[in-house]
Amino acid sequence: MIGALVKHLFLSLYIMSKASTPISFKEKVGYALGDTAANIAWRTIGPFLPIFYTDVFGLGTAAVATLLFIIRLGDGITDLAMGLIADRTRTKWGKYRPWLLWTALPFGVALVLQFTTPNMSLTGKLIWAYATSIFYTLAYTANNIPYSALMGVMTSDIEERTELSSYRFFGAYFGGIIATIGVIALVDFLGRGNENLGYQYTMYVLAAILATFSIITFFTTKERVPAPETSALQLKEDLNDLIKNRAWLVLLFIGFVFVTYNIIKGSSTMFYFTHYVSNTNNVFGSLTNWGGENGLAGLYLLSLLVISMISTLFAPFLTRVFGKVRLFIICILTSAVFAAAMYWLQPHEVGKMFIFGLLSEFGAGIMPVLFFAMLGDAADYSEYKNGRRATALVFSAGTFAMKFGSGVAGAITLAILGFFNYDGQAAVKTPEMLEGIRLNMSIIPAVFVLLAILALLLYPLNKTKMETIQTELERRRNN
Repeated sequence: MIGALVKHLFLSLYIMSKASTPISFKEKVGYALGDTAANIAWRTIGPFLPIFYTDVFGLGTAAVATLLFIIRLGDGITDLAMGLIADRTRTKWGKYRPWLLWTALPFGVALVLQFTTPNMSLTGKLIWAYATSIFYTLAYTANNIPYSALMGVMTSDIEERTELSSYRFFGAYFGGIIATIGVIALVDFLGRGNENLGYQYTMYVLAAILATFSIITFFTTKERVPAPETSALQLKEDLNDLIKNRAWLVLLFIGFVFVTYNIIKGSSTMFYFTHYVSNTNNVFGSLTNWGGENGLAGLYLLSLLVISMISTLFAPFLTRVFGKVRLFIICILTSAVFAAAMYWLQPHEVGKMFIFGLLSEFGAGIMPVLFFAMLGDAADYSEYKNGRRATALVFSAGTFAMKFGSGVAGAITLAILGFFNYDGQAAVKTPEMLEGIRLNMSIIPAVFVLLAILALLLYPLNKTKMETIQTELERRRNN
């Protein structure tokens, strides 16, 4: 069933591609697989790492919250540094593509180590968690910032860039499906009752797929948009351009907010379905045996990823109808309303949970499509104003927002659980613990994401402005 749906969706993408562009369908799919690779890791870390650390590895909620916050806080420096490095990379393959080849293997190894549980004392486990998390974030940064920047130099057309972003996040959600099915189906099967080994062996499989897809993206894409040569001497100027780029600053905040929103919901899902929702006597019971006690949570996450994939197909059309800013606001409002409504559902109302979750995720699935297309616009805006183009530095906002937002989201999720005295290894969860889980799944992320609407009102690049910028940049490049 899922295979048929994916086939149908890729067919829809193929039909869309025939109506456009110098970028072939093959190249668009190849580019999309790069984010399939990244999201195999991202969608494994987000929903599963917090509960893995607390319930399997045995770390306390306060220790995990602090770890996630500190690690992601340091990502701001590494993201900017990687942006500067990628913009100054010079190879026969281009500036950004080679990083997908160079980082494929380290990225896969980093994912495996995150879910490896050596037999250590509690202090030793905490040190291991910090070390492997640092390695993972560095590998992700070196892979994903050049990957994100690649979209900005594959095409200069603003509408095609939105379409390419749509392909990208179709691939991203497909990666999430692979990760979710992999974790839910393989941990019990490969571990044979040993969750520590089950997670580790599962990561071997996912890491191999991740590395393969990253390499495919390298071989199937092409850099087309020429940029003024960037030298080490321009470092100060590039950073100065960045902090004066109002569009980029607004997007940095918006990205942080919507990523935090998505990660709080995602990381709360396993807690919510494992400890709050009744897995018996509901219409989904017969469908969840394949995943053990986490089967219902896996089915829920899987359904959200499928609806997110579908939403990417609507993003180009809806953008043409509403414009990027208005569509972003509509997506935020609808997604937040249905997410907040989850708070009032009772443990047996599983059908309503799926309905509200799917309606919320349709809007949430479009947000990153718009965000990364808008980052490409911000790079154009910087070149238009300053005559310099630091594409990877601009796109570093994307990975910085994602990683820092995920760290803050993980810290918030676990801090709330800690406030309500959550004990991951307790046999029975108290009503107090369940209240914290319910809030994390609904009210807290919904209130948080509404802040992005205020920022969007300050965003300076409307469609008319971008058409002017695109025309002028094309004139400059043809001279």
